[in-house]
Amino acid sequence: MEPRGIIHMDLDAFYASVEQLRRPELRGRPVIVGGADGGNGTAHLRRGVVSAASYEARVYGVRSAMPLLTALRLCPHAAVVPVDFTAYRAASRSVFAIAREYTPLIEPLSLDEAFLDVTGSRRRFGVPSEIARTIRDRVFAECSLHASFGVATNKTVAKIGSDLEKPRGFVVVRPGEEAAFLAPLPLRRLPGLGPASEAALQGLSITTLGELAALPVEVVQRRVGNAAGRSLRERARGIDTSPVVLPERPKSVSREETFDRDVAARDALMRRIGTLSADVCARLRTGGWMARTVTVKLRYHDFETITRQHSMPAPTATDVEVRDTAIALFDVAWSGAPVRLLGVGVTGLEEASQLDLLSAPKQGRLDHTLDSLRARFGSNAIRRGVGGSLRDMDWRSDDLRSVSSDDD
Repeated sequence: MEPRGIIHMDLDAFYASVEQLRRPELRGRPVIVGGADGGNGTAHLRRGVVSAASYEARVYGVRSAMPLLTALRLCPHAAVVPVDFTAYRAASRSVFAIAREYTPLIEPLSLDEAFLDVTGSRRRFGVPSEIARTIRDRVFAECSLHASFGVATNKTVAKIGSDLEKPRGFVVVRPGEEAAFLAPLPLRRLPGLGPASEAALQGLSITTLGELAALPVEVVQRRVGNAAGRSLRERARGIDTSPVVLPERPKSVSREETFDRDVAARDALMRRIGTLSADVCARLRTGGWMARTVTVKLRYHDFETITRQHSMPAPTATDVEVRDTAIALFDVAWSGAPVRLLGVGVTGLEEASQLDLLSAPKQGRLDHTLDSLRARFGSNAIRRGVGGSLRDMDWRSDDLRSVSSDDD
């Protein structure tokens, strides 16, 4: 029986790379992606965290999930740009579209990471390493993005391989060489082996995957439990039969934002609801889904959190319907106190036909047009106004710029 061909593809510093691609002046500079745009071109720092960092910033110790203020102390000359999921989703779609030309068996782990099963693609496209090399070259040529690849007979070894030589890594582990490849690597290289398990195993005076693989399974199980012990030991030996799993429809889609300063102005909060609703609905349309229930979440300065939800008569994926429902929920829930966090989400997802997505003729066509513009020019390219908040706006003033750029 022919061995499986599994590829792990991981785009390098994806968010930061997309920003450097969109903003040529940032290329070669340390870039930190995080926080939210405050409407004046600056990023919110006090409560923000690092969502991604370019490799130029990582040299200084900047890492994901680090507070932005800490990151800027380490790398004060870094450029800080707000997160723009619309742009990242568009870039991700382009990369995944290339991968799908070589196999339909793709398990996305995030916007920038996926497993590909190319076992059945050999006859048409060559051996797995050739397929991975072709995808790598096309992603760079067509999307101007770099990625690291691991190629092996199973998911565990492929993922370890892609992580081993980032950025622009390309590691191939041939059938039968899995255990030897893993043996010298430290325990922490094994996916799913967290700090607690690592500490428990180090109590056995082992530090490498080869040493873990050599232990009797009962010894490992006594340390970390029966199921986890068997899984860790087998995968340390290069054995992993788990399949590449196609994604299921999610149970919910949501977007939320923590403000740099608590916001008490209703018109500003309404604009944020409009932006968050548009992002949620764009994700629905991308996935080919509609949603029946809208949820609004708000958190005050004292961390009191309120959620309200409403189920609509019919499922929808249109910005205006979700936005107007979210605004009505917000008005019921809001006490008038300053808001620290605001979120919009939808549940009750179901598959949508193209006819469903366009069933509200004007709004459906407009939503798709706006999606296309944002994918091409970024999420700040164009936004709907919200009710009366635009009536008194001076269209020649900075008010317009602040609304159009108020995105996270």
